[in-house]
Amino acid sequence: MIRSMTAYARKEISESWGFASWELRSVNQRYLETYIRLPEQLRSLEPLIREKLRNRLTRGKVECNLRFELDLSKQHQELLLNKDLAKQLLHAASWIKQEATFGEINVADILRWPGVMSAKEQDLDLISQQLLAFLDAAIDEFIVVREREGQALEALIIQRLEGITAEIDKIRQWMPQILQWQKDKLQAKLTEANVELESNRLEQELVLMAQRIDVAEELDRLSTHVKETYTILKKNEAVGRRLDFMMQEFNRESNTIASKSINADVTASAIELKVLIEQMREQIQNIE
Repeated sequence: MIRSMTAYARKEISESWGFASWELRSVNQRYLETYIRLPEQLRSLEPLIREKLRNRLTRGKVECNLRFELDLSKQHQELLLNKDLAKQLLHAASWIKQEATFGEINVADILRWPGVMSAKEQDLDLISQQLLAFLDAAIDEFIVVREREGQALEALIIQRLEGITAEIDKIRQWMPQILQWQKDKLQAKLTEANVELESNRLEQELVLMAQRIDVAEELDRLSTHVKETYTILKKNEAVGRRLDFMMQEFNRESNTIASKSINADVTASAIELKVLIEQMREQIQNIE
């Protein structure tokens, strides 16, 4: 199944620690380029995210954005007391009071001392694991979108392949008449000029003329390219580069047919072939 390189997916996360959302978007690109935007406290996840994207995608300019918001009302649910530090402060305060022989020990001042009381922070390791799991789900959805758009591209390509096959059949039907017409035209010119050629010489001239205008080989190669393109479309892998190469081969044969044409109908078909091939090429630029 072919995939488009143009896609968008969004996955929202709502947990006890707060809210987050993944956004994935991509456009066509010859190779895989990843751009990742993360909150500062989760910057360490970037290598893991990049690896996940490279394991699942092969082409395209991919942007991956994470929006992350902690629920501040739940962020500090438990206060922690540093008992050892509190004991040291009390001992020091008692000694100072004894030496100074005046003043009182204020418990609130002890509690306010840096490091005595602290709030239990959210476990970022656990949050990171959840975020990465949701990223996998977002990538799954992203690939589904790519495949859905790829099906639409495949249908357009198949339509153009059918059009190319129809033009090939038209030219095949016309070629015997064209060759006969060119033969009659040559003989008429010889008669008009009162020139008589030996039978063998005339046959040689007719063979050379037929070789110059015959496009049977080009039509056969075009038919082979059509069959190969159908085969490529059925491959269960990234096929964009293969299809792009096939378009070069299609163009080569259509150009040769156009250059050999001595008939308006063949010229019209050659132009139609080039139009159909160009339309395919434009669609293939978006295929992974």
